[in-house]
Amino acid sequence: MSSTDTGVASAVLRTATGREATRWVAAHCRDAPWLTAATVLTTVAGAALQVLPVFLLGQVVDGVVAGEPHSILVTIGVLMVTAALLGAAAAAASAYLIGRLGAELLARLREGAVRAVLGLPSARIEQVGRGDVLSRVGDDVAVVSRGIRAAVPTVFSAGVLVVIATAGMFGLDWRLGLAGAGALPAYALALRWYLPRSAPLYRRQREAQADRAQALISGLNGIGTVRAYRLEQVFREKVAAESWRVRELGIEVFRLFGRFVGRENRAEFIGLVLIIVVGYVLLEAGAVSLGEAAVAPLLFHRLFTPLGAIMFTFDEAQKSGASLTRLVGVLGEATEERLVGGAAVARADSGPYPVTVAGLTFSYPGSERPVLDDVDLVIPAGGSLALVGATGAGKSTLAALIAGIGTPQAGSVRIGSTDLADLDEAGARVLTSILTQETHVFSGPLADDLRLAAPEATDAELMDALRTVGAGTWVETLPDGLDTVVGEGGERLDGTKVAQIALARLVLGRAPVVVLDESTAEAGSQGAAELERAVLAACRGRTSLFVAHRLTQAMAADRIAVLDAGRVVEQGTHEELVALGDRYARLWRAWRDGSQGS
Repeated sequence: MSSTDTGVASAVLRTATGREATRWVAAHCRDAPWLTAATVLTTVAGAALQVLPVFLLGQVVDGVVAGEPHSILVTIGVLMVTAALLGAAAAAASAYLIGRLGAELLARLREGAVRAVLGLPSARIEQVGRGDVLSRVGDDVAVVSRGIRAAVPTVFSAGVLVVIATAGMFGLDWRLGLAGAGALPAYALALRWYLPRSAPLYRRQREAQADRAQALISGLNGIGTVRAYRLEQVFREKVAAESWRVRELGIEVFRLFGRFVGRENRAEFIGLVLIIVVGYVLLEAGAVSLGEAAVAPLLFHRLFTPLGAIMFTFDEAQKSGASLTRLVGVLGEATEERLVGGAAVARADSGPYPVTVAGLTFSYPGSERPVLDDVDLVIPAGGSLALVGATGAGKSTLAALIAGIGTPQAGSVRIGSTDLADLDEAGARVLTSILTQETHVFSGPLADDLRLAAPEATDAELMDALRTVGAGTWVETLPDGLDTVVGEGGERLDGTKVAQIALARLVLGRAPVVVLDESTAEAGSQGAAELERAVLAACRGRTSLFVAHRLTQAMAADRIAVLDAGRVVEQGTHEELVALGDRYARLWRAWRDGSQGS
């Protein structure tokens, strides 16, 4: 069982270590060996060709000193121009290949992150908040994308050029190479000072951006409530506070980077002074030629541009690295494998399955009192059970657990002989389908919306499902039938039609157990009777659990269970519970009198 199941999971999604992120990148580079090899080869060739003219310049100096003929100078000039042209071509090819390799890695990362988020348990999504989730699949992907386009090609190409130029200095004379290497301790000290301070700072910046997104989302999603209680100023101040926090961290990041640049400039000064002094001493001793003594500082100076490029893109690279660890961390959220054996055969065409709830106890993290306490229920195969009770009694929580969303602290939910605790949510969805009052129609053709539940369904099967729930008549009148665009920017659908589409998806899903959590509550009273008939038609032949919004739904069920404070206090048929004269009977009389009065 994962930490999420035990209630001790982190309040934010996991963030990977730098080593884990590096391993992920290396693994995907190995999956494209030819592209990776071509990228490395063109980058090395481009760097070598950029350094070659500097060496040729040294040959020019020595040729002039030695009184060589002008033809040699012309030859060297032609070689320098050729090297420059080939180097430019190699650099262009390198930039293209790095961009292509990075784009493929980004595509895999984006797809994997979205797939992992969609596969997370619903309880985990609620625990971490939508802001953290959206900032990772949105903002973090955008940051990594910018890094791949700008920082990664620059850092990689510049790094290779630094290695080639350093090797060239050692090739001139090992003492000149050591003089240039004398700047390395200063560079190393600068990085040692910067990296431990920058990585946590960038991580805090990304987390602050996630908190800002969460504040925005919560305010916009509940804008009706905000306006009703005149809380606009409260939410404005909350968003402003989170935005200022992001701003302050951004300023702190820039200030830290400025201090890092100062330390890098100091390292460059140290290296250049050492090379000039050592070159002069060696030249005076006759150990090197004038051309070699002139080439060494030029080579070191040649490092200034790539090192400066690395420094000035290091900020973007660090941001990309921080976002990469957050995205790879999301991939790690779903690494735990659970048993899904047997789920594949548990289909509606294999017959309905009984539902057995035994000793079920569940509480939310941080809650002192369990929402459900030692609940026992049995729904026979193909039978139906309605849950009724006051708000907060635990009806929706019990429905979610029976649908495989969440894991109880004690007890079990079994579909046939399968314990849902042995399945992940994907496996549980093969056995159960849940329909809540928060139905949604996606923007696009109606057929595509329905095929979310059955991708291989034919148009005839789609129409059969729509007719089953009473939607066939109005669908046939649509301008383009099943190809009519619905949802945002498309055909306007009222609450009853939206509920019928959701019920049609339930029919197409063919799960042997269906859970309906007040799924027709938003349709309004006008279409209530029609939808109740549609619900019964959609659930025919399946084991069904209803969280009853209207007691007429409870009447239609085979049995009724009354929940109070997380416990089942009454069970029986409608007639039995009315005759008992206890809680359900009082609810029934109050509902009946209210319905007659209206």
